[in-house]
Amino acid sequence: MGDEKRPLGKILLQRKLVSQQELEAALRAQKHSVTSIPLASQLVDQGAVDELDALRALSEQHGVPGIDLTQIAIATEHLAVVPREIAETHRVLPVLVRADGIFLAMADPHDKKVIDELEFVTGQKVFPYIAMHGTLIKATAAAYDAAERGERHYLGPRVPAETLRQLGLGPSAPLPPPPQSSRPAVVVDERVATAARDSEVSTSDFGALTQDVSSIAELPDELRVRATKAADAIPAGAGKLVLVVDDEEEIRKLLFRLLSQKGYRVVEADRGLLALRLVKDHTPDLIILDAMLPELHGFDIARRIKGSAKYGHIPIIMVSAVYRGPEIAVDLKKNYGVEEYFEKPFRIAELMAAVQRLLAREDARPISEPRDTEHLSAEAEKALAAGIAAYQSGQIDDAIVHLRRGVGIDPLSYRLHFHLALLFGKKGRVHEGIQELERAIELNPEHFHALKNLAVLYEKACFTAKAVDMWRRCSARSPDEATRASIEEHLRKLI
Repeated sequence: MGDEKRPLGKILLQRKLVSQQELEAALRAQKHSVTSIPLASQLVDQGAVDELDALRALSEQHGVPGIDLTQIAIATEHLAVVPREIAETHRVLPVLVRADGIFLAMADPHDKKVIDELEFVTGQKVFPYIAMHGTLIKATAAAYDAAERGERHYLGPRVPAETLRQLGLGPSAPLPPPPQSSRPAVVVDERVATAARDSEVSTSDFGALTQDVSSIAELPDELRVRATKAADAIPAGAGKLVLVVDDEEEIRKLLFRLLSQKGYRVVEADRGLLALRLVKDHTPDLIILDAMLPELHGFDIARRIKGSAKYGHIPIIMVSAVYRGPEIAVDLKKNYGVEEYFEKPFRIAELMAAVQRLLAREDARPISEPRDTEHLSAEAEKALAAGIAAYQSGQIDDAIVHLRRGVGIDPLSYRLHFHLALLFGKKGRVHEGIQELERAIELNPEHFHALKNLAVLYEKACFTAKAVDMWRRCSARSPDEATRASIEEHLRKLI
């Protein structure tokens, strides 16, 4: 499946939902249409295909879950995360906002720009779902109309009676607060559901507590070499250490020269995962961070650093040529804790003045403020130990609390993210488990058990394309031939 989408017509034919003649007629009509109606919507409008069957076919084509907007109930306060104009222009509709992310119905679930923008503005993970184009347009207009009328819920035309009962939306029932534990009305491909049931999340990989809580084992050779080379280039001396993260070599060279002339030591990274590795290993005194980077955006790096006890004190100066406008600096400070923001091309004198000002502020920090990173590592290890002890005694909820506390202390701890993800998986909190495993794999991309469990959770969430890609990574890193053969057989069933 991968990144290449299969033609929708081929999927419809294989599922015996249309005949070759019906498909060819629909394609001809679509070619001469002035309204550019997508093929699936056109077939539904013509009565050739049932809407749910078309949605299942779209889900298979895009490798993401389909969402039936006719059966959805949306708390209108959740619509605030996307302005109406943006929703209607880009054909997106937020159907649920929870602590573990934003569930977004989309006409094109691979529109990465929209997803990145929304994650930047909200600081939350976005989970894209495919929706029927025509139904999405109608539901978006009706939902925002309901919000503007002051209604607390938008109800699709076919919301199940059980959903209404759970919401307390009977004829004389009072309106309750918006539910936080509800889930979108997902249309699941039966093959994906069967594969997900046949997979299990393993909790057998907790590991020995004698291992360093923040160890990152089995790093890819290329990344390990880059991290070692960057560290070896750090000049000796007592000067403050500045981490410069930018994928443009000319900017890194310019900042290296200017900072070195001021007596600062400089370490460089050209992409996100290398930057996290260097933060973890060397705890710089200040970071100059590009917003848009390969692998991992600067926004996500800033959020992880500023949200931790171990690294949160590090000042961050963010630079970007992409995000402009008078409110950007305010948004970055509010959502990510960034101290300063400069648009590219920036004025060198202003940037250097900000560096000196922020480092002087660090020098003036009262001695009583915690800066003992070794102590914080010990505290993170205690949180891990407490979490494992709670899990072994059957107290999974308590274990999650302990491990979350550990992640708050040290967000670059692979083992904390990994074990927290497994616990979320055991509790059925699939999307939270996905987030934690994605972070764990960013820190340790070669760990087979993390890759396997993420593939399982992708399946459970019906993100088929991601599951296929992850199983392929698992196959390449299988510990033995028998495991590899089992994975390849599972892949054949899934595809």
